[in-house]
Amino acid sequence: MQPTPEVVLAVVFLPFLAAAFAPAVYRVLGERTAYYAAAVALATLGLVTDLYLAGAHGTVSFDWIPSLGISLAFYVDGLSLLIAFLASGVGVLILTYSGGYMHGEPGQAKYYATLLAFMGSMLGVALASDLVALFVFWELTSLSSFILIGHYTGEEASQYAARKSMIITVSGGLFMLVGFLLLVWVSGETTAIEGTTYSIPVLIENADAIREVLSASGLLVPVLVLIGLGAATKSAQVPFHIWLPNAMEAPTPVSAFLHSATMVKAGVYLVGRFRPLFVAEGAPVLGDWTLLFAVLGLLTMTVAAILAVSATDIKELLAYSTASHLGLIIAAFGFANSYGAEAGAFHILNHASFKAALFMVAGIIAHEAGTRRIDRLSGLRKHLPITAIIAVVASLSMAGLPPFNGFYSKELLFESTYYAAKDAGGLAWVFPVVAVFGSVFTFLYSIKFASLFFGDEPEELGHVHRPPLAMLVPPAILGVLVLAISIAPNFFIEALIGSVYGSVVPGEAHSFSVHLPTELSPYFIMSIITIVTGAALFPFYDRLHDAINAILKGPVRANWWYDNFVEGLTTTSIEVTPKVQTGLIRTYATWGFAAVIALALGGYAAAGVSLPAIEGISLTIPIVLVLLVAIVGAIAVDIAPSHVAGVLTLSILGFMVAIFYILADAPDLALTQLVVETLVLVIFLLVLDRLPAFYGDAPDRTVSIRDGLLSIGVGATVFITVLLATSASPAPILKDFLVQRAGVPAEHGAFFTDFGGGSNVVNVILVDFRGFDTMGEISVVVMASLAILTLIRMRGRGETQ
Repeated sequence: MQPTPEVVLAVVFLPFLAAAFAPAVYRVLGERTAYYAAAVALATLGLVTDLYLAGAHGTVSFDWIPSLGISLAFYVDGLSLLIAFLASGVGVLILTYSGGYMHGEPGQAKYYATLLAFMGSMLGVALASDLVALFVFWELTSLSSFILIGHYTGEEASQYAARKSMIITVSGGLFMLVGFLLLVWVSGETTAIEGTTYSIPVLIENADAIREVLSASGLLVPVLVLIGLGAATKSAQVPFHIWLPNAMEAPTPVSAFLHSATMVKAGVYLVGRFRPLFVAEGAPVLGDWTLLFAVLGLLTMTVAAILAVSATDIKELLAYSTASHLGLIIAAFGFANSYGAEAGAFHILNHASFKAALFMVAGIIAHEAGTRRIDRLSGLRKHLPITAIIAVVASLSMAGLPPFNGFYSKELLFESTYYAAKDAGGLAWVFPVVAVFGSVFTFLYSIKFASLFFGDEPEELGHVHRPPLAMLVPPAILGVLVLAISIAPNFFIEALIGSVYGSVVPGEAHSFSVHLPTELSPYFIMSIITIVTGAALFPFYDRLHDAINAILKGPVRANWWYDNFVEGLTTTSIEVTPKVQTGLIRTYATWGFAAVIALALGGYAAAGVSLPAIEGISLTIPIVLVLLVAIVGAIAVDIAPSHVAGVLTLSILGFMVAIFYILADAPDLALTQLVVETLVLVIFLLVLDRLPAFYGDAPDRTVSIRDGLLSIGVGATVFITVLLATSASPAPILKDFLVQRAGVPAEHGAFFTDFGGGSNVVNVILVDFRGFDTMGEISVVVMASLAILTLIRMRGRGETQ
């Protein structure tokens, strides 16, 4: 059934609308604004549920930039509905949880407004059908997460974390945009698509043709890498995982929301969405897609799991575990076989359920025990019995122990790695080995988190409070969801995950099912090895923790590279700035003009343009005399001894141009040139009255030569640009339209809007056809005039600093 446009629009834009009213609501409700925001998320969840129950599937589109073929289009299918369910459903729980956690915290109006805007951005990412719309919502998630991560604006660590997340995720988004533009270009090179398209479903429908053109043009791997960079930076894949642990400086509800159901899921969503475009039916086991994403995912899964064991803070542990599980999903989608698609689709749901619960548990521990240090936490079950149950259930699921839901998706990953290795042979057997190795560390840190609730209480723990109901109910609901999926996994697969699988596989998709092992299969043996090895190593957890931290020093740490890179840029900026920002207009003009010359001439060279032939020029004696006078005026400007003399000789050039227009039978242009030149001359003379009469000391020879060469470059650039611009003529249909519509129609009423109603086509173009452009230019002039007037009045009052 085709989705209802009004419902789809409401799903995406209701959170944005509610975010706009959040500050006003906070003035009335105060801290209870959390429940207003939760109600908005609940309404959004209801709308998503309505789409699901209606069996909605398809695209709804609204014209956005028709001239470029860009529309605000949304696509509803299994994958988009799953992400929308997670964003809105977990959003309800997180916002309710915030009502207890954020009690007494600063900046709550901004917090709830931004959290709602973030939810809307993620819903936009999930439902976007157009590449431009996807990119816009993608960057909105980065912007809103920057504000949320930097919520505690007075803390240096919070500012550092926000900047790091912004630099990494926005940079990745720009690489992704280049990949999108290449896809759009490729769509125009295929015969299967008429013109170019920004539509993701259309690209996927013509996947074979798109892949053929990409391969023929040598762009397949570059496009994969560019889109992969966008996914890797957003989903914290190695080596871009470093922003995620620092993001724990945000309030815990933000961590739970961003790092379980929303922002970090955007990257795996992107990989899942484009999987059917790049993975053909019967694709090679070790194709470009697999070599990029399967390797990236397994590497991240293993490295991040090892780093999680090295963590000293419970939120840091969960952050690294998030990167590890996202690596699992990326790796699963990276394998071309069906088991990988099944694992990736199912683990999106499983990870969101247990990880959101665990982050909320971590928030309860920090809020009630007053510390997040792992070495200071133990025996918490005595004070937090319900929280302990939730933590154990979610931790065992995260560890991949049967019969919990995490086991099923982990088993599917093992199955996909085994069959990939079996089919490819050779080095491909590294896949299952690495998957098991990384899973051992996953088991270790998962059991470590659960163990915080057992054993003896450390003396420094102090009194642990009971959490408020608003903080306890949301993780309890997620704990029940983990149990429900664990008990009846096939119900959830049939209800939703099967359609997600259908969205990420090429060709005609089918659903799938899971079950507890009843025989000793190779992948079940991999699970047994993981559990047995993890159980054997757990008594030595502290030794492993210390050993890993002993190794993670200097260049071994990815943060070392990031910090030194940023510090290097900062140092370079400090050294370069005094040389660029000299306070001299001459310096600024030099850099500005040099940049324009380089970009313009470089662009012409890259485009391979050639200068048009100059024909039909007849030089009469009057024109030659005018040009000679202009040249003399130009030379006189260079040798003028004072400001006034320089301006007066410069005006000679302007008046010669006006005379040239008269000789070229363009009296209207000549009149305009004379008026402008006269006004400029008068204004210059009025300003010069306030300046010294002489230039001062002449610049040295090097500066003079530089300025001379720069002037020649500017002149050459303008000359070439004018030649190229005037050599092309607009289509006759445009000229005919302007001429026909500029005047007064033969028959008309008192008012008419389809004609300009003027007698001069140039005037009509300025004030009618491009009236908004002219109004904008006038507005700029007015604002500049007001700014100048303000500065003059401030100087008159002595405000010179």
